[in-house]
Amino acid sequence: MDILITHIAVYATDLEKTKKFYMKYFNGTCNKKYVNSEGFSSYFISFNSGARLEIMAHELLECRELKDKVNGWSHIAFSVGNKKSVIELTEKIVSDGYKLLSPPSETGDGYFESCVSDTDGNRVEITE
Repeated sequence: MDILITHIAVYATDLEKTKKFYMKYFNGTCNKKYVNSEGFSSYFISFNSGARLEIMAHELLECRELKDKVNGWSHIAFSVGNKKSVIELTEKIVSDGYKLLSPPSETGDGYFESCVSDTDGNRVEITE
């Protein structure tokens, strides 16, 4: 049996703004918006690697406080190929007003990475 993760999904408070974030900074391409009669809407953002991110919204969406080091999904990570690209993309995202969670640096597990927040404060790692 060949098992693959097909996509990861995240709820967004502003679907259009979140779609633009992942398309602008991570070269995602987007499908047509899906909307149903029960207050749900979503986009699938596809990336060159074949990975996909479903961003979702719902009219009854409840916002929770984002905390670090709690159970549940921690982050999504994007590889940009090299250290220079990690630094450049991190600087661009931060200069556009998004929060820097950790600056570009070597980590104990052998990665060169940074971490920024997306439109809703979700952790996004940028790795080489």
